[in-house]
Amino acid sequence: MQDAAGTEELALRAAAGDPDALNLLLQRLGPEVMRRCGRFLPCREDAEEAAQDVLLQVARKITGFEGRSRFSTWLYTVVANCSRQKYRELKRRAAEQPDVIDASQHVDPRTTSVIAGSRVDLLEALERLEREHPHLVAPLVYRDICQLEYAEVAERVGIPLGTLKSRLHEARKQVRPWLADAS
Repeated sequence: MQDAAGTEELALRAAAGDPDALNLLLQRLGPEVMRRCGRFLPCREDAEEAAQDVLLQVARKITGFEGRSRFSTWLYTVVANCSRQKYRELKRRAAEQPDVIDASQHVDPRTTSVIAGSRVDLLEALERLEREHPHLVAPLVYRDICQLEYAEVAERVGIPLGTLKSRLHEARKQVRPWLADAS
C-alpha cells in the first residue's frame, strides 16, 4: 500500500471521526482492495463488487478500529470476509437459479483461466474447511491468501505463535488433497 505510515495515520484520524480523512483513506485504499479481492474471486466483476463491499464496510466500521494492530491487518480481515461472503452469495444464487445452458455461451475449457479455476477450487476448499475445522480457516486465509506475517496473524487470531504454526500446518494438510482432487 502506498505510504503505509500515511495510511495508518489516515485510518486513526478516520476512526476518530474525521470525515475528510475517511474520504481520503477510501480513495487511497481502492486499488489495493480491488487487488486483494481479486486474489479470492476469479471474475473481475465479482471482485469489484466485493471491493465495493469492503470500502462500504470500512466506511461504516472504521470507528471500531482502535489502532491496537496495524490498519492493514484490520483491512485484510474485512477483505477476506467480504470476498468469502460474495463467493457464498454467488454460489447460493447459482444454486437457486440454475442457468439454462446455451450452446453459444459454452465456455471452452482450453481457454478458461487456470488461475480462475484454482481460485474457485480454493474457495470451495475454504468452505469445506470451515464446515469441518472452522478454527483452521482464519490462520490459513490470513497467512496464505492475505500474506500477513506470522506474528501479525497470531495477534489477529488471538493465539500464541506456536499454536498458529500448528494450525497452519494442519489447515494446509487438510486443504492440500482437496485442491489436488479438484485439478
